[in-house]
Amino acid sequence: MSDTRETRPRDELKAVAEGAQEWFGSDAPPPPEDAAEVLCWAAEEFGSGLAVACSMAADTVLVDLVAKALPGVDVLFLDTGYHFADTLGTRAELGVALDVTLVDVTPEQTVAEQDQAYGKDLFARDPAQCCRLRKVEPLANQLAGYDAWVTGVRREDNALRANTPLVSWDATHQLVKINPLAFWSFDQVLAHAQAHQVPINPLLAAGYPSIGCEPCTRRVDPGDDPRSGRWAGLTKTECGIHT
Repeated sequence: MSDTRETRPRDELKAVAEGAQEWFGSDAPPPPEDAAEVLCWAAEEFGSGLAVACSMAADTVLVDLVAKALPGVDVLFLDTGYHFADTLGTRAELGVALDVTLVDVTPEQTVAEQDQAYGKDLFARDPAQCCRLRKVEPLANQLAGYDAWVTGVRREDNALRANTPLVSWDATHQLVKINPLAFWSFDQVLAHAQAHQVPINPLLAAGYPSIGCEPCTRRVDPGDDPRSGRWAGLTKTECGIHT
């Protein structure tokens, strides 16, 4: 969708975001059905200028909700070259199950080319740079063709996300950011997947509540921070996309 359309002026989009944040903003958790209300507004407001980012974990539920409001919506998947086989399998299954347009967002370099340029296993020596090259920059380039994006960020993910609003202005990417699941619990996400037969990553049931690239993701013990398995043993907790 993004290849043939012009984006709206950024000052106009910022005003839309600020108005929507005031309209939808609340410190009290809204009922789960409010996610559909936000997405119906987003579909009407942005149309083909809307994209949804999906890591092919539990956020496939988000794609299901967006596809109901905007059939054929662009679903951006960061194909880093380091994914679990289960993650790639979920991507394939989702493309069959839902009415969406899957867009693989790839880095400028293959893993082999990155190894040649920066040395083998950059993720082990400088995970921040690896994330920048394989996630942050490719996504930023792709998002430049849209007016708004939808993410699966939830308040319970970690302390950094505890105040996530339903709608906000994304100053980094210069577009409207929509987080329909901000107030949802992990159990609510799983319940929706089961009720609506939405494919989710099998690793979620194997001790991986937060799934990233295979070399940087570990199982999490029951009761631990859901994201403690990401970059385990390091102070890093975010890839940089949402910060």
